[in-house]
Amino acid sequence: MSSTRASLDDAGESAARLRGILLMVAAFALFACLDATAKYLSAWFETPLIVFARYAFAVVYSLVFLWSTGTLSQMRARNLPLQIVRGLLLVGGTLLNFTAVRYLQLAETSSIMFSNPLWVCALSVPLLGEQVGPRRWLAVVIGFVGVMIIIRPGAEGFHWAAFLSLGAALSTALYQIATRKAAAYDSSETTLFYTALVGAVAVTPAVPGSWEMPTGWLLAIMCTFGLFGAVGHQFLIVAHKLAPAPVLAPFVYSQIIWMVIIGYAVFGDLPDLWTVAGGLLVVSSGLYLLYRERQIKKRAA
Repeated sequence: MSSTRASLDDAGESAARLRGILLMVAAFALFACLDATAKYLSAWFETPLIVFARYAFAVVYSLVFLWSTGTLSQMRARNLPLQIVRGLLLVGGTLLNFTAVRYLQLAETSSIMFSNPLWVCALSVPLLGEQVGPRRWLAVVIGFVGVMIIIRPGAEGFHWAAFLSLGAALSTALYQIATRKAAAYDSSETTLFYTALVGAVAVTPAVPGSWEMPTGWLLAIMCTFGLFGAVGHQFLIVAHKLAPAPVLAPFVYSQIIWMVIIGYAVFGDLPDLWTVAGGLLVVSSGLYLLYRERQIKKRAA
């Protein structure tokens, strides 16, 4: 009987992990749709208005979600200053990223954005007091070499907007480090709400100068656009409840595949060999950092 129960428990855990992985892939498919829609809308609207729509609709979704689950009381943050800093870091990264996608291919911006784990690893030393060994530092260096291959400063294919993507990756890395700290104070639902609220409030002052009322199908696209980010983040929260973070982490890179597919289907873009080569270095370095982190945690356990 005990062996049967253990088998059922293992089967249930495996099924939960599989659902978590599928939600993780779906989340990053939605994030790819988010960037693609931002690029599409940039033909009609200025970046501040697009960013405002992304966060304003996310606030509405978060409120509806908290109300439907009876967790509206979780809107109160235990560490409000940290939540505000987190939100400002993410909205800053969003502004930089959405500006970059105006000028660059989606595959290019996403490849640069995936230098994010490299930044997190490097910044965790001064900001979190973590120890980083020589092998992980080597992976960070190799990853940034990949970023430089993609950007190609001084070369014919160089575009200044690539540095905006790099700045967005740095801002997002700082946001993730702040999120690690916020997890000690607030629930993921609280964090989801304040991420949207701070972003919407922060970008509001820039909206009047770029205001243009969307109508018809553009309004419908903008409404859908706001849901991509909110639902994507909700999928992430549920995925991490179903499966351990080390199991889910590699599937973050599925976004590059979605970016290439959507970039070609919607905009007719295909990444060049330099972007592919640099992207492979960045992704390989990120995956190695995930592997090393997992090994270190196993040893500590």
